Amino acid sequence: MAERRYSDKEIAAIFRAATETPSPEQSGQDVPADEGLTLTDLQAIGREVGITPESVAQAARALDTRAGAASRTFLGLRLGVSRTVNLHRRLTDEEWERLVVQLREVFNARGRTRVDGSLRQWTNGNLQVLLEPTATGHRLRFGTVHGAARAAMGAGFAALGIGATVALVSALGGHLGDAIPGIAFLTLSGAGMIASGALRLPRWARLRQRQMEALAAQVEALPPK
Repeated sequence: MAERRYSDKEIAAIFRAATETPSPEQSGQDVPADEGLTLTDLQAIGREVGITPESVAQAARALDTRAGAASRTFLGLRLGVSRTVNLHRRLTDEEWERLVVQLREVFNARGRTRVDGSLRQWTNGNLQVLLEPTATGHRLRFGTVHGAARAAMGAGFAALGIGATVALVSALGGHLGDAIPGIAFLTLSGAGMIASGALRLPRWARLRQRQMEALAAQVEALPPK
């Protein structure tokens, strides 16, 4: 299997993390994927300067893990949270089953598991965890969207749109005064639904991000089989 190649910035971050306590920060690619150095190359360089191969590998895994965080936003609010972990090895059946137990405990939900060939998944409503094969092992993907907040905000904007349409039609027909109570009701209802959805998101997004980070770190720290 082809090894991943790391860019110049990633190489610097890996060696910095391998010799210091802090975790490496996310780095951008500045060279093509088929250039740079592989993990084996980095470990060989590390040996020459007194850095153990295990420290280099751990730093590289941490960098890969941190690079997988993402989120979906709407009007600047985090409507969805996702996390991707490239494990560079395959999870065993027993490790997957233990992960499912952890998922049920962390998210307080039984969820449903499904196996489709080499693909595995655990889902609970909008929350899903996928285990997918890659050239170097497995990739673990967490993802969720706050469906209730999305629906509330969508309904709120729909109400505002209807209110604006009623106001325009009433104004053109010369009946704006009679329509004001209905327009006010639609406007207030729409604003209330948008606020209700928006206020739920920040705390929820932070919680889901922490949960995914913790689970990703536990899986990434599993010893190779």
